[in-house]
Amino acid sequence: MIPTPEFWIKKLDLVPHPEGGYYREVYRSPFLTEIKTPDVRYEDNRNPGTSIYYLLEKDNFSGFHRLKSDEIWHFYTGSDIIIHQIEPSGNYTKILLGTSDPEVCHLQHIIPAGIWFSAELADKSGYGLAGCTVFPGFDFRDFELGSEKELYEQFGLEVIMGRCRLP
Repeated sequence: MIPTPEFWIKKLDLVPHPEGGYYREVYRSPFLTEIKTPDVRYEDNRNPGTSIYYLLEKDNFSGFHRLKSDEIWHFYTGSDIIIHQIEPSGNYTKILLGTSDPEVCHLQHIIPAGIWFSAELADKSGYGLAGCTVFPGFDFRDFELGSEKELYEQFGLEVIMGRCRLP
């Protein structure tokens, strides 16, 4: 049997994610800790880490967004996933997460806090299943969806167009 996106959505009990795709949190550290950083990004205590399953299918995409925490993407199965990153300086990077070409693809990729990023499938006819681990743990208070208009005005990059959930 070749697994389909529907198989994984049902097996892993995935639900739609606000940024696009499907997800389910599988781990949240039971501890809370005070996070001290030079720029004091966190208003109160956070879980040290969280982990989710994340699935993209067909032409669905993860809209440009950024986190106040570092996020590690882990490739599991399916089609390669393209990650688009824009640093605060405007530097753009395209990462291929997957296994189609071991010389080019990555199995893991770290997205530093504060980086705008989106994700989409390299092969729009398939699906890609990944895991995302966030340190300090994911909290929707630390999540910002990007506006296409605002990001394009700030960075002027064509890659932004059509890859945002907000106009």
